[in-house]
Amino acid sequence: MISKKVVAVILGGGAGTRLFPLTATRSKPAVPIAGKYRLVDIPISNCINSSINRMFVLTQYNSASLNKHIKNTYQFSGFSSGFVDILAAEQTPDSPGWFQGTADAVRQSLKHIEKNDFEYVLILSGDQLYQMDFADMFNHHQQAGADITIATIPVGEREAPEFGILKSNPEQLITSFIEKPSKDLLPQWTSDTGSTMAQQGRNYLASMGIYIFNRKVLFDLLETEKRNATDFGKEIIPDSINHYKVSSFQYEGYWTDIGNIYSFFEANLSLTLDIPPFNLFDNDKMVYSRARMLPPAKISGSTIDQTIIAEGSIIHAAHISNSVIGIRSRIGQGSNITSCYIMGNDFYETIDEIAANQSKGIPKIGIGDHCSLKNVIADKDCRIGNHVVIEGGSHLADTDHPLYAIKDGIVVVKKGAVINDGFELR
Repeated sequence: MISKKVVAVILGGGAGTRLFPLTATRSKPAVPIAGKYRLVDIPISNCINSSINRMFVLTQYNSASLNKHIKNTYQFSGFSSGFVDILAAEQTPDSPGWFQGTADAVRQSLKHIEKNDFEYVLILSGDQLYQMDFADMFNHHQQAGADITIATIPVGEREAPEFGILKSNPEQLITSFIEKPSKDLLPQWTSDTGSTMAQQGRNYLASMGIYIFNRKVLFDLLETEKRNATDFGKEIIPDSINHYKVSSFQYEGYWTDIGNIYSFFEANLSLTLDIPPFNLFDNDKMVYSRARMLPPAKISGSTIDQTIIAEGSIIHAAHISNSVIGIRSRIGQGSNITSCYIMGNDFYETIDEIAANQSKGIPKIGIGDHCSLKNVIADKDCRIGNHVVIEGGSHLADTDHPLYAIKDGIVVVKKGAVINDGFELR
């Protein structure tokens, strides 16, 4: 059984600067997605759905909220051998430094991982959105007799320079690899990705940053052969192709790397489509998260179109379209929300607290009355007053303000920001 042979290692990520300001106080895997989940719920759910129930999550930067989420969410039965354990970066006599990269993070954690009985290690990123049955990848790895298997996905010419691109032979063994090739090199790196992918212009095989290693191979590489290497994609994988049997497992489903604000925004809004590329409503590929004892959403006098509304929300808006509304969101009367991700709130204000704040000129938590928001991400616990207009778009230059940031035309209202009545940004 796969559950007895495989342990998963989920990388908590670095500082996440490209997702700033969402990563100002949290790590990338802890960023809320789809109104009620965290990014780390995706790889953990994929593991659970693939019958892999032994997982380590490696954390370092801004890890407090991630650690709390995992501790409060993933608790297996006492009759199960399953676990989701957090391995935080630690300074020891043998490892005096913090994690220097993906490979170094796993290397420093081997002393904890090796205490388990396993034959294979599945290495995953904590900041990707996809639904994969890892059992298929594991079976491919065994059938190929591979030492290492890399999950790959066909991509087009526009995306190819952002990834590690590889080529494989008819047996799907990887023969060459290049990290983030320049556009002038791309003609040399096309692959036969199949007729369906070719019709879509997806002629390049990109690494998804998902790997299966045979136990001995991983330990030999990290502790002996490449003991100074810090990164899998840039160092370990390219060198291993010449010395080990490295196989490509081609995946053709939906997958996106949540690398920046634009990709994060697009991934969330795509969930509102009639047939979304990432299906939250699949009985066989459920996404697990913390079970919150929240009331159902309450909606009054609103016109709502292609929108996800999480539990605990109280909505009086005039119109909401193409948006994701997170847990405990409050939106006032007459407000219009278009193409937005409102992350919601961590708590409810009482009537007395609302009155006390209003006497000080502080808006109540949530979005006030008669507001207009478009192309906006509102982080958790924002207080947006009445008659506020925020309309993102390509006409706005990138900037970082104490209350908000603008990236690629998307306005990100920072966590806990207070936007006073009548504020306009458009």
